[in-house]
Amino acid sequence: MQARRIVVTGIGALTPIGNNVETYWNNLINGVSGADMITQFDASKFKTRFACEIKGFDPTEFMDRKEARKLDRFAQIALVASDQAVLDAGITKDNVDHDRVGVIFASGIGGLTTFTEEVTNFVNGDGTPRFNPFFIPKMILDIAAGQISMKHGFRGPNYAVVSACASSTNAIISAMDNLKLGKADIIITGGSEAVIGVAGMGGFNAMKAMSERNEDPKTASRPYDKDRDGFIMGEASGVLVLEELEHAIRRGAKIYCEVVGGGATADAYHLTAPHPEGLGARNVMNAALRDAGMQANEIDYINTHGTSTPLGDIAEAKAITEVFGEHAYNLNISSTKSMTGHCLGAAGVIEAIACIQTVIHDIIPPTINHFTDDPDLDPRLNFTFNKAEKRVVNAALSNTFGFGGHNACVIVKKYKA
Repeated sequence: MQARRIVVTGIGALTPIGNNVETYWNNLINGVSGADMITQFDASKFKTRFACEIKGFDPTEFMDRKEARKLDRFAQIALVASDQAVLDAGITKDNVDHDRVGVIFASGIGGLTTFTEEVTNFVNGDGTPRFNPFFIPKMILDIAAGQISMKHGFRGPNYAVVSACASSTNAIISAMDNLKLGKADIIITGGSEAVIGVAGMGGFNAMKAMSERNEDPKTASRPYDKDRDGFIMGEASGVLVLEELEHAIRRGAKIYCEVVGGGATADAYHLTAPHPEGLGARNVMNAALRDAGMQANEIDYINTHGTSTPLGDIAEAKAITEVFGEHAYNLNISSTKSMTGHCLGAAGVIEAIACIQTVIHDIIPPTINHFTDDPDLDPRLNFTFNKAEKRVVNAALSNTFGFGGHNACVIVKKYKA
């Protein structure tokens, strides 16, 4: 039996460098940093006082104030990005069977800010447990998937995926697999994250995971630079409409690209550090290539996990050279986290969107903020430093790795009938 082919027919995005896909993409290829001083809370006493926030987002522009109060920020931005994607895909109540449309959505942490606020209010009160009746549904990370389905009446498979910073890539893979198995015709997938708050910033600061370059936040995310000192916290929501090809053709949907494979592995090594030899990263890229039925030399571009941490960047680069051999030096590689920061559970999907745009437009977004070569990195690798490059991109691969040793990788290709 011939495998069902899966295509992308809708895209939505809210990111630190653009509140729609077009603005996001234009800022990516122009090397625009989304980093700035934090506005969502008073971070003056924190080691890191900057982040990559979504700019100018007011939920009441998209929903009434009463509804907005029932939702944590991560769910608000999930709904807005999903509305963009559903509209882009041309899905209406009449042109698809809503029993055959699912939602598989991700978040790495969910409503951490809501949790922090509710517990803080209790601790600062008189001991009487006065909690918001929406506390639990605002906090749980599966609520975004539920809210999207309720908003649009999608009654197909519906659940959340969580694997730290690999979450939304795993959601895309799960959506693809469900469609291949015939369990749905369309699945809305992606992820959202919004934890730029006291607990989120404080927790990652305590782990010494984030850059503390407060004097110059726009150049603080420096993947593959010798002087990188950690990632920048970001927030985002990205959504893809994945659809079985024949179903998309029958309803006359526009097709952006094909999603051809995905892989998932574990480092089985350390709580937060990557395997020093890049074992999990190597295995997951090989798994994705096998799933796609592709050879390594068919990949043109890799959007790396590239968080700007001392250990992670080296381990991933090593894995790339081992998987791709001599072809590694023909690839374009870049880390768009140099511009968006690290959007945790949403990182995978907004980086998959970047890959989709490279396939559509044949332009590689850069790795910005490169100042000094790292002698521990292979100088023959093309990290697309500081300036976008034009080249034909038939296939692109996106890497995401998460705390706990979770690795996920997805491959997209130009669509050919």
